Amino acid sequence: MAEGGRLEAAVRGRLRGLRERWAWGARERGAVSAGAEATAGAGAGAGQGPRGGGGGGGAAEEVSALQALPIDVQLNIMSFLSPQDLCRLGSASSYWRAAVRDPLLWRCFLLRDLPLWASVDWRSLPDVQVFHQVFAEDSGNTLYDYMTVYKKSCPQSRRSVKSSRPRYGAVTSFLQSLVTQAEPRFAMFGPGLEELDDSLVQRMMTCPEILLVAGLPQRRIHGIGSGVSFQFNNNQKFNILTLYSTTSVERRRARAEQAVVVNKMFYQDSSTVGNQQAVHYNVIAQVKKVCEVVDGFIYVANAEAHKKHDREEELAHILAMIDPALGPRNRPLLVLSCISHVGVKRIPCVYMAHQLQLNLLRQPWMVQDTVAATLDGLLSGLEWLLEEADCKNAQ
Repeated sequence: MAEGGRLEAAVRGRLRGLRERWAWGARERGAVSAGAEATAGAGAGAGQGPRGGGGGGGAAEEVSALQALPIDVQLNIMSFLSPQDLCRLGSASSYWRAAVRDPLLWRCFLLRDLPLWASVDWRSLPDVQVFHQVFAEDSGNTLYDYMTVYKKSCPQSRRSVKSSRPRYGAVTSFLQSLVTQAEPRFAMFGPGLEELDDSLVQRMMTCPEILLVAGLPQRRIHGIGSGVSFQFNNNQKFNILTLYSTTSVERRRARAEQAVVVNKMFYQDSSTVGNQQAVHYNVIAQVKKVCEVVDGFIYVANAEAHKKHDREEELAHILAMIDPALGPRNRPLLVLSCISHVGVKRIPCVYMAHQLQLNLLRQPWMVQDTVAATLDGLLSGLEWLLEEADCKNAQ
């Protein structure tokens, strides 16, 4: 809370400075304009006085009623505007154009809106210093262009950029119909499959109005899971191979006893890096075969804020699955940041991306907020994953 107060004070101070500089510039422009008009009038003779009204391009801008309000009131009003409305305000005058671009003002918007965004990807993740760097009114630190950071990170902006690209869906579907092509395959794993009160996989299997099951499991990997074919938007088919860390019997016993079970998908390979003991995981032989043939990965993270999470170990498991030795290094990773049902307090997706240190990965990734009970957010994540997999296969 103290940081928020310091930030607001810093913004107020910077806006006051902007207003003073604008007022000084307006007086200077007005003086120059008046002097120019007087000179022009004297040189034109008695019958040719200065033109009235227009004042020419150098005339000072008029002060609006909003601009005449105290700085604190201006700041309070701007805090209720959406970023889109703030940009429109910036087109009103040179004063507002400078005021609405202030980095600290956009940092306020960024920190306010980040927890509300439902997705973030490898191109749009804000730098971690956005959360931790503290600014004072007299700070000499170089400020980020937070307006650009906001526009790049905001899901609405990413969707508008995506929608502006040429779409070749109909042509692609026609061409694909001429070529026999295997369904894209994805390996799905993670603690969110086993720890949540509502089963994400069970909902996926029993909600045809959201996601249609196109093929029942034909092959099972003993003690791990099985593959199911789904149909996306009644068109594209794909296969998800669900990988569990333990058998269903062991999972039920662990939930009843509130015990921790050993993850059977991975085994540790400890090695020394410098003077530190680094823990590295490898996947078992059955999972290794899966990793070698899939086109991408779905990691289901437990995003419920009231539970404890070991994100370092989770990252180690992710790195073991996407190991470049097991397949192409550019295969996409979709992280479903999942909670059981609406009403459970969640960890925002941007925070989840930083907790899992996804910025360390070299392939495309996206974090998508998801609700297991309603499947909210699932289709958006799958759409991204299928597009990325198609892009990589085309290459």
